[in-house]
Amino acid sequence: MPAPMIPLEFALMSVDEQKTRADTFYQEMDQRRSVRFFSDDPVPRHLIEQAIRTASTAPSGAHRQPWRFVLIGDADVKREIRVAAEEEEKENYEGGRLPEHWREALEPLGTDWHKEFLEIVPWIVVMFEERYGVNDDGSRRHNFYVKESCGIAAGMFIAALHHMGLATLTHTPSPMAFLTKLLGRPENERPFCMFPIGYPADDCVVPDLVRKPLDDVMVEVGR
Repeated sequence: MPAPMIPLEFALMSVDEQKTRADTFYQEMDQRRSVRFFSDDPVPRHLIEQAIRTASTAPSGAHRQPWRFVLIGDADVKREIRVAAEEEEKENYEGGRLPEHWREALEPLGTDWHKEFLEIVPWIVVMFEERYGVNDDGSRRHNFYVKESCGIAAGMFIAALHHMGLATLTHTPSPMAFLTKLLGRPENERPFCMFPIGYPADDCVVPDLVRKPLDDVMVEVGR
């Protein structure tokens, strides 16, 4: 049965206002950087909740919203996550699990298996993808375009955090299956990305990177 329809609330803007908003938002987002050096200053829980609400406005396949954001502020759980993540990452960096070309690509970023920021940050959010839904009677419900839907929601989550003046990092220790067990998640959920969240440390530094220009990321067809 089709869903009930309601009028779209859409505010028309002048071209000048659109340009101003577009330029302002671009400049804001162009300042966003992935951070690995965090302060332990507290962050109000309300801000993280609002970022999750914002991410959950993302479009999704058949409106199944196949994501679950797990919020962690407990020091003991953060410690467990760090220990488990470093165990996997040490195997990647020093145990030969990462191929040489991958290690070469990571070298300019200065990353290694040490992930002390996982204990320093006030919050960690682990985003899980729902591989399938579960009905009230326990039967499975198919979800559609799960990774695409979660990718869009993750991007909106990052943008929301940056917009409110917080820093984060898309951390994906590989493999991430330990998070399912450690956080007590059901078998229909799979870790998608981990986000340590907080304020940058006073002495925080980031790699001096340059983003691709528009001509390298956009192609126009038909002219």
